Amino acid sequence: MDKGKIFIIAEAGVNHNGSLETAKKMIDAAASSGADAVKFQTFRAENIATSEAPKAEYQKKNTKREVSQLEMLKKLELDRSAHKELIKHCKEKGIIFLSTPFDLDSVGMLNELGLEMFKVPSGEITNLPYLRKIGGLSKKIILSTGMSELFDIENALNVFIETGTPKENITVLHCNTAYPTPPEDANLTAMVTVRDALGVKVGYSDHTLGIETAIAAAALGAKIIEKHFTLDNNMEGPDHVASLEPGQLKAMVDAIRNIEKAMGGGIKKRTPSEEKNMPVVRKSLVASKFIKKGDLFTEENITVKRPATGIDPMKWDNVMNSPAKRDFKQDEVIEI
Repeated sequence: MDKGKIFIIAEAGVNHNGSLETAKKMIDAAASSGADAVKFQTFRAENIATSEAPKAEYQKKNTKREVSQLEMLKKLELDRSAHKELIKHCKEKGIIFLSTPFDLDSVGMLNELGLEMFKVPSGEITNLPYLRKIGGLSKKIILSTGMSELFDIENALNVFIETGTPKENITVLHCNTAYPTPPEDANLTAMVTVRDALGVKVGYSDHTLGIETAIAAAALGAKIIEKHFTLDNNMEGPDHVASLEPGQLKAMVDAIRNIEKAMGGGIKKRTPSEEKNMPVVRKSLVASKFIKKGDLFTEENITVKRPATGIDPMKWDNVMNSPAKRDFKQDEVIEI
């Protein structure tokens, strides 16, 4: 990651609906948007959910209710060969391939496939064996923290550090796991709280509708922004409705890049683009009426007007009661 640039992750997640061709089209769309990385999800359904595990309410709403969570997940799996194809396609398109592992076997597979960055999802923040395995890889870690309190995050960080991952290699993403997240629950300033309390790099994984909240997070200092996207909001599947379509994704990326430029270096100074405005907008001391050579400058015969081509009005007191060295016409910039 470029230290001076916000790392933008286009979250494909499971919006490929189990189709390799759809996943490739999503890579194309992510690359065209200008995102830095496109992220999928890696799991074996039987490793992460029991046959009795219920679906979340948003999953029930956006998929067939009679289909169990396990059955739903099985249809969304990508096998090892599919991962290789997608990694190859990402390289061809010039975008970083990422995937979130949801079980220990998937962690191992992604490591074998050469991933240098591992995304830990919110639901695994209390999964100690999982955290230990990720931490033991000594790779860069992105930790999502939906449903978490500050102590949950601190506990996970301690596991990563104790198992071999330095703190500077970890970025913590503030997150809310409601799909979609109501704006009043986004609680963006908590991201700043996490940064200041735990001394870590922070970012934001956004599940609100639209792009405004992600852009606000960029302005608040997020180092990473993650946002779900889809090829079409009307596709069947659990996450499509709360995802951006490609045009919206590009608009978000463009806005964040503009925010990066607008943040600046923090020093209050004139910029090159405004230098030319100074003579036009600022003012000088000018004669408010005809002044004869030898007359004293007073409040009755000088005033302040544009342009700023003469004496700075902040020197008003220095000019008062000085003699005019020549005649000055009304509105003429004075000299001493």
